[in-house]
Amino acid sequence: MRLGVTGGIGSGKSTFAAMLHRCGAALVDADQLARATTESGGSAIDAIREQFGEGFINASGAMDRDRMRALAFSEPQARERLQAIIHPLVGLAIVQAQQQAEAAGHRVVALDIPLLTESPRWPRQLDAVLVVDCREETQIERVRLRSGLDEAAVRAIMATQSSRATRRAAADWVVFNEGLGLPELLAVARQISASLGL
Repeated sequence: MRLGVTGGIGSGKSTFAAMLHRCGAALVDADQLARATTESGGSAIDAIREQFGEGFINASGAMDRDRMRALAFSEPQARERLQAIIHPLVGLAIVQAQQQAEAAGHRVVALDIPLLTESPRWPRQLDAVLVVDCREETQIERVRLRSGLDEAAVRAIMATQSSRATRRAAADWVVFNEGLGLPELLAVARQISASLGL
């Protein structure tokens, strides 16, 4: 079973996906795979250099994340150009990771996909979708504490993501991660894992 796990920034989706992994699901992290493509020697570096120029590659040969983030949020077309480079590479890496998990005998593959509801391709490739949800104010507070970004920067990121309503409408399960400690969240992960036969 291919289970897509998604949620807005700061929702706790990666924490929950890791808990599903602890319960026996294979875990494929789309963000991690995307980062690998833009690290030194990554498969996206040559195309990024060609599209955006040498100034977007840092001294170590990786993509300059801060500079690219600033450009992507100020120019939506730049973000689309970057996504056109990275998304096909990540898609291929996800398929390979799924195949490895299935070959290893995993019954459930949890795919941690931040922009699941933003892309029309995912519904065709998943058997079910789990959305980790929380209030927008909670998202902002968590990201500020975690990343040191100010509220305006967090809201700018949130504006590029699907709305809470859009994500919830796509969900087979919604985990409302509001006021839950890690033990309570793990208990929910165990319940869902058990329902999936893990």
